[in-house]
Amino acid sequence: MTELQRLYNTPSWDWPESAASLFLVALQDSNGDEADRLLAAEMAGDFVAINDDLAGALLDIVEDSCESEELQARAVISFGVALEYIDSDLDEFNEVDGYDDFAVSEQMYRRILKSLQRLYFDGTVPELVRRRTLEVSVRSPQPWHHGAVRAAYQSQEENWIVSALFCMAYIKGFQQEILEALQSKIPEIKYEAIRAAGTWGIADAWSDICEVLTDQAADKGLLLAAIDASVGIEHHEVSAALGKLLVDSSDEDVIATVHESLAMLDMDFLGDDDYDL
Repeated sequence: MTELQRLYNTPSWDWPESAASLFLVALQDSNGDEADRLLAAEMAGDFVAINDDLAGALLDIVEDSCESEELQARAVISFGVALEYIDSDLDEFNEVDGYDDFAVSEQMYRRILKSLQRLYFDGTVPELVRRRTLEVSVRSPQPWHHGAVRAAYQSQEENWIVSALFCMAYIKGFQQEILEALQSKIPEIKYEAIRAAGTWGIADAWSDICEVLTDQAADKGLLLAAIDASVGIEHHEVSAALGKLLVDSSDEDVIATVHESLAMLDMDFLGDDDYDL
């Protein structure tokens, strides 16, 4: 097992101070093992590691057409955490949850956003990389995103529709598209629509969410997403629907997710007699 593989299997809070340097060396070695560079690209995006040097190395990979599509896409994804946790008004820019020593600088933040926007609008960039640039850059919404997301949704191409719906969980103004996508028979599209509906608490989505919650043959991924989304919907039937699911299901993941959702709703179901079904 290589050192990178060992770190990958270690919680990030237990990484040594040298971890960031190890990631940087792997990222900058264009002749290095692809698998190790993919691991380094993924770990470099963790908030305990990301810094200007790592962000710059990731950008070099993203902007280099000679790099593999998979590595470029992975490098783009690694900007997500940094962009999402940086306050959009840039007040106290590097003081995010006590990780100010690891956050990227404002200059690097703006460079990342500018690069992702350019890559998205460059038709020569591989589709997967362009989709990831859209999905990641919306973590820090910009004026161009609304039009780009709408165009992706209207493309009638399944992969782009999935990406668009993912983005709609970060950008307001797409309630009708989300409700429309909830009717899709394509699991990936419906999954992202459920997540977006929960994020924005779209009340009109409850009937579709409830349908998944009560479907004994529902895809597990859709079911877990529906459980999470139900908390955001805040419909008066949510507690009863989750309570029934908790009684009926024997799946450990489903049960754990229901418990988490009930905790978020500040509910305390202690036994079957407590459910008003």
